[in-house]
Amino acid sequence: MTCSISRRSFLLGSSAMLATTGIPRASAATRRRLVAAAGQAQIVPETFAGPTPVWAFNGTAPGPVLRVRAGERLAVDVENGLDQPTSVHWHGIRIDNAMDGVPGLTQAAIAPGEQFSYDFVAPDPGTYWYHSHNRSWEQNARGLHGALIVDEPEPWQGADRDLVLVLDDWRLAQDGSIADGFGQMMEWAHGGRIGNTPTVNGRLGSKIVVRPNERVRVRLINAANARIMEIAFADLPLRLLALDGMPTTIEAMSGTVQLAPAQRADLLVDFAGANGDTIPLSLQTRDGPFEMATFALQGEPVRSRYADPVGLPQSGPAALPALSNAFRTELVTEGGAMGSMQGATHQGRWMDMRELVSKNRVWSFNGVAGDMDEPLATVERGRPIVFTLRNATRWPHAMHVHGHHFRVVSRDGEPVANPVLRDTDLMMPDETIEIAFIADNPGKWLLHCHMLEHAAGGMMTWFDVT
Repeated sequence: MTCSISRRSFLLGSSAMLATTGIPRASAATRRRLVAAAGQAQIVPETFAGPTPVWAFNGTAPGPVLRVRAGERLAVDVENGLDQPTSVHWHGIRIDNAMDGVPGLTQAAIAPGEQFSYDFVAPDPGTYWYHSHNRSWEQNARGLHGALIVDEPEPWQGADRDLVLVLDDWRLAQDGSIADGFGQMMEWAHGGRIGNTPTVNGRLGSKIVVRPNERVRVRLINAANARIMEIAFADLPLRLLALDGMPTTIEAMSGTVQLAPAQRADLLVDFAGANGDTIPLSLQTRDGPFEMATFALQGEPVRSRYADPVGLPQSGPAALPALSNAFRTELVTEGGAMGSMQGATHQGRWMDMRELVSKNRVWSFNGVAGDMDEPLATVERGRPIVFTLRNATRWPHAMHVHGHHFRVVSRDGEPVANPVLRDTDLMMPDETIEIAFIADNPGKWLLHCHMLEHAAGGMMTWFDVT
């Protein structure tokens, strides 16, 4: 929720409240306004089709890139110009719970014509994003998402330029409109809504101009509903800088970068070449590579020789303590097509699969299909948590924890050496993982699959930090 870096090597796979979390407060705020409304976007080249009707923030899909410096407050007034309720979730930010944007859990959805003001400190530098969290399986797919960049307190000098690339896959009809089909149980029970038009920053076939021998920090964000992105930069030298906003040990990479829905990766890319060269940015598919965008090298070379790369300064949550006193519980995922689930509890009683399908529920956590009446766990603030997540289905799932970053400490019973911080992890079919983190952020926090159709179909629960 791998890069060759691949799964085998590094799976890419209210002010008062803030005072209690250990997250610093800041007095001044960067204030922005986001208006969610119908709009149009030229997703495919004009020679293919005309503009696509979308749902946009401030008239663009994806929405505008929001930037704030770490430790500073960001205030965003969200106005709902749609004909259905909406909300905004600030994905990956260790945020005040009241600002998390989950209707029914942390706030009421923003009704049409109404406004909600989000105001929070961004404690950790990194690459994050924002997206609708009400009917997200439709609203996100229609364009309601954008990048949120939290800059380092002191400018990082390791690259010549900073480039944000929001990856998506739209499902378009021949005339360029967004294809119908939202809410189909057949789709929800399989891999989710997979699009047919992969884009970079909302455009198919974009040309991205860079200078020869420019060193660029490339921030990749997978904003798709369900597609696991396998991204290739031809043979360019790549180095990993961060995953899900959290710095990693800088290391050379080769092959493809794999990002599950909602995952992010910061890369250091050396655009080695000459004026006039072009380099494809490709999505790996079963039918071979698909060119999503092109890097065009233009101008005089920035340098003749690259200096040694510099990693990002360390940031984020404190290191894990010993886990002997950790709160432990298990979460078993069942359901979906080709699964063995016979039924599950929903609305207070057990239902067979036929009845569950009639209720738009095809997945379960611990035998409960999407009910949110009781938390998975209630844990006192400051205590370590170990969740054992077991994927007893035939499908991968991008498991996302709100309000915290975690470490995957084991896979299928085998310890993970030097586990990195993530907020979303890709679980493969029949895989069991243990994730560990400190419950240091009080409130009610969602845990769900970020294949958005899976979450809507029952793969959603929450835990309470008191």
